Amino acid sequence: MPEVYAIGETIYDIIFRDGHPVAARPGGSMLNTAVSLGRLGMPVTFISEYAYDGPGNLIHDFLAENKVGTSGVCRYHDGKTAIALAFLDKNNNASYSFYKIFPAERLKIKEQFLFGEQDVVIFGAFFSLMPEVRPQLLAFLKKAAGDALILYDPNIRKPHREQVREMQGLIFQNIGMADLVRGSDEDFETVFGIKSSAEAFEVIREHGCELLVYTKSGEYVDVYHPGWHFRLPVPAVDVLSTIGAGDSFNAGLIFALQKAGLGKSTLLSAGKAGWEEMIRLAIACGSHACTHYDNYISTGFAASLAAG
Repeated sequence: MPEVYAIGETIYDIIFRDGHPVAARPGGSMLNTAVSLGRLGMPVTFISEYAYDGPGNLIHDFLAENKVGTSGVCRYHDGKTAIALAFLDKNNNASYSFYKIFPAERLKIKEQFLFGEQDVVIFGAFFSLMPEVRPQLLAFLKKAAGDALILYDPNIRKPHREQVREMQGLIFQNIGMADLVRGSDEDFETVFGIKSSAEAFEVIREHGCELLVYTKSGEYVDVYHPGWHFRLPVPAVDVLSTIGAGDSFNAGLIFALQKAGLGKSTLLSAGKAGWEEMIRLAIACGSHACTHYDNYISTGFAASLAAG
């Protein structure tokens, strides 16, 4: 079966509501996506880093339980697994405080991966811009680019606004390496000051990508292809936490792409009707993640999708 490779940061999330901790979960945007994919029964490998410590051991065991491959994980002794405190507001959206102690050498990937035409690589977030890991990330992406479909999720939040506006060149490079960009309205507003999906599509086309999935949380999803555009509404759900919603959307989209048999060379050949069906599945996954404190789709929901 085709393999999915998710490369990104690992965080142990501790979630607070009204000043009290209510949950603790392994997190990081690419880890969240990988776990949802593992629950959907897809072969997935996670490429990341975390320590040989208590949180790192919890994360490692959790990935194994969810059938996420860890041959690309770099573990270390001279540092600590990153921790995030996530504070939910009255609308159940999270703001974060991060605590990170990394070793001097980062993301030492030892495994030599071989990529196939139907494989998918997903990367993004602020991790993809960090100078300590970017050379290793770029080497991995360049090796994958000849065969695998590459999906880039900027996943940039407002606390990084000033930093990332000085890193626009790196974001443009990420866009240029991608076959598909899945970005939120917040991503494009934070990085480029853009407030419409049409402007966002102009930016990604200008920098070498022909396909954009633009999500506006809780409202709609716009899809732009060189030959067409459509918008689908997002149904209302009872939101408990928005953490991991976009990551679960990404997992649903990758699952749908794989079900449709689409790869790097066939991505743009899929018709509008097929894309509408795939986006509905992705929306269902993102919405489901909002209904509980987990950062991923539940095992029961995943089983129903995999069976259907």
